[in-house]
Amino acid sequence: MEQLSAILLALVDHAGYLGLLVAMAIGNIGVPVGSEIILPAAGALVATGHLHSLPGVIAAAVCGELLGGTVGYAIGRYGGRAFVHRYGHYVFFHEAEMARAEAFFERRGSFAIFLCRFIPVLRGIVAIPAGIARMPLPSFYLWTALGSLGFCAGLAYIGELLGKNFGVIVPALHRFSLVVVVLLVLAIALYLVLRKRRKS
Repeated sequence: MEQLSAILLALVDHAGYLGLLVAMAIGNIGVPVGSEIILPAAGALVATGHLHSLPGVIAAAVCGELLGGTVGYAIGRYGGRAFVHRYGHYVFFHEAEMARAEAFFERRGSFAIFLCRFIPVLRGIVAIPAGIARMPLPSFYLWTALGSLGFCAGLAYIGELLGKNFGVIVPALHRFSLVVVVLLVLAIALYLVLRKRRKS
């Protein structure tokens, strides 16, 4: 994964917003591209003047996630589990990840799409079980866009703040991004539990 991340970082550096869009799209069809590194790197490129604006970075990243999510949804809807079983290993996507995503999706319903935007591994494959379940497209795109906006904007903004010192703190940044993801998931889970108790 580290080699692939390095290739995609170079793509973002040379192709700018289009490269970022392609990298994020690839990451949303099951390929482990290291979005937790690519997004802050894109933000850092804004700080160093290689890219012109943070909103442009966020827009390209979200569009890439929507594009990749569309492909994943289509794979699930028209190819089903048989497609995943036959071809999933080519993009490091195995039955275990599929079962995990399906179980999460069944427990949380359409809101799982939003939650999974903040969970490593699941964020790149949840569109496939959504397609298998024939989730309505308006709900799918709404939750994907909202979750992707929060995830992409947060990490890109961190990268812009870090600016020219980005290369020094990449290892720490990766660990920090995982901590942020865990905290976000815990906060959402707590909110859901409290809301359920209020209703009961």
